Amino acid sequence: MANKFNSSDSRTRSSVSIFIVAGLCCFFYLLGAWQRSGFGKGDSIALEMTKSGAECNILPNLNFETHHGGQAGIIDDSDSKATEYKPCHPQYTDYTPCQDQKRAMTFPRENMIYRERHCPPEGEKLHCLIPAPEGYVTPFPWPKSRDYVPYANAPYKSLTVEKAIQNWIQYEGNVFRFPGGGTQFPQGADKYIDQLASVIPIANGTVRTALDTGCGVASWGAYLWKRNVIAMSFAPRDSHEAQVQFALERGVPAVIGVFGTVKLPYPSRAFDMAHCSRCLIPWGVNDGLYMKEVDRVLRPGGYWVLSGPPINWKTNYKAWQRPMEELQEEQRKIEEVAKLLCWEKKSEKGEIAVWQKKMDTDSCRASQENAGATFCSSKDIDDVWYKKMEQCITPYNKADSDEVSSGDLKPFPERLYAVPPRIASGSVSGVSVEAYLEDNKQWKKHVNAYRKINKIIDSGRYRNIMDMNAGLGGFAAALQSPKLWVMNVVPTIANKNTLGVIYERGLIGIYHDWCEAFSTYPRTYDLIHANGVFSLYKDKCNFEDILLEMDRILRPEGAVIFRDEVDVLVKVKKMIGGMKWDSKMMDHEDGPLVPEKILVAVKQYWVGNSTSAQ
Repeated sequence: MANKFNSSDSRTRSSVSIFIVAGLCCFFYLLGAWQRSGFGKGDSIALEMTKSGAECNILPNLNFETHHGGQAGIIDDSDSKATEYKPCHPQYTDYTPCQDQKRAMTFPRENMIYRERHCPPEGEKLHCLIPAPEGYVTPFPWPKSRDYVPYANAPYKSLTVEKAIQNWIQYEGNVFRFPGGGTQFPQGADKYIDQLASVIPIANGTVRTALDTGCGVASWGAYLWKRNVIAMSFAPRDSHEAQVQFALERGVPAVIGVFGTVKLPYPSRAFDMAHCSRCLIPWGVNDGLYMKEVDRVLRPGGYWVLSGPPINWKTNYKAWQRPMEELQEEQRKIEEVAKLLCWEKKSEKGEIAVWQKKMDTDSCRASQENAGATFCSSKDIDDVWYKKMEQCITPYNKADSDEVSSGDLKPFPERLYAVPPRIASGSVSGVSVEAYLEDNKQWKKHVNAYRKINKIIDSGRYRNIMDMNAGLGGFAAALQSPKLWVMNVVPTIANKNTLGVIYERGLIGIYHDWCEAFSTYPRTYDLIHANGVFSLYKDKCNFEDILLEMDRILRPEGAVIFRDEVDVLVKVKKMIGGMKWDSKMMDHEDGPLVPEKILVAVKQYWVGNSTSAQ
């Protein structure tokens, strides 16, 4: 009898054990499914939104599966609907918030103060979507875009009349044509650059980064591209309407900027060459203040090119319709400041003069001290955001000059992945050579993942690309191609000032604070990369302002890649749901357990005062 009861008890315990095991299996299966579905704050919050996996193509007409967004249980997304942002009035089609013409006219004219950045106060910021003009189309792919811009994208004909004899721009049917001419090179930029190349080693990769001051429509930068030189061009938003806008429509790097009272938003010792072609900048005034600022951003061994007045004034003063004595004095002042800065004149032929900044800073310092020169005392010579230009020479100690002279930099493209001198010397706190190499490795992996997500990323569809938080430039380096360029932005609140490293890699970039509008026209970037931007600016300014600015500068049918913490991206995704963007969230390339996620988005095509996507 006892055996019978023991047998029955054993069978009961066995059944219970099986039931418990089966229950646990079901529980963990359901838990895993729940985590993978996006319900709740799990590491796999985005996985259900990416059923098509990493092979999803972000094509201009792609309709993302947005019905997966905003499900019950997703963080901060269940109790309120996304704010819908309405289109701005069509009068704001070309609105540049920090270079607004009406606001500019309320500031003093002296020293070009009124052409500097003057951003709207909080109460005057627009909270609407900047519309594209009627008839807007995707720009031509490079290199056709260098020569042709659709008229509808920038419908301003004034330059075709004002600069007709200088071969800047011509209106032909429904397009503008850019013959490659300029005020100082009506026969074409190519021939002009050939003249420069007879003095400056442009062909061998020694000169890679260039600064074009007062760039016009940036034909100089456009034609340098095929010689593997990348130019950062700038010009003010002034009476020459849309010159920077034309440059960007052509696919040439450019920003709205001016020589005024504030330092240029670039690091010291950044450029291999600086250029002024009849740029109308008064180089000799204020004891050469602007030349001293060029000296700050020019590398030891770098070149400065000045063409046009007052060079060769003896021959040209009548053609320029200016008094001989005035031009003579102007050139005398320029020569005097150049000598003080230790620039050696290499050539003066026709209307072109070329100086080279000496690399021997020890002998220069001695001669400068003997001449009574004043040296800047700032501890951080790259702290330039909204800082006033100083009437002093930016000093370099022996270690600095050895560290970043043009002679020590590798020629491009070897320079792209060589260890930058600033890294090798330990000048960037917290970034070792090993950390730099690991960063490159990581960004190659990230960009390969982007290529699987968006198979057209380096097909030529995206020419103008922006990295909003560029770090060491790894994203741009991994994407490097003659079909595209990247504007590497280093936020002014970034933990490390890395823009000097970016330039040493042969890339270009700029300082910027994303709490304010960027110095560009609307619709000037094809692809925007935002890595950690919103985590960086959390509690600094409104996400809405940053996203609306991204929308302003992004072309219709342009793409955005966000990479950030999942909590942050869920908030961002909700906000862009009201901005006429299609979006999709997906896991980190290393899998669902990584808390960092990727959010990809495409801006819908719409124009004028549309109230819905067209």
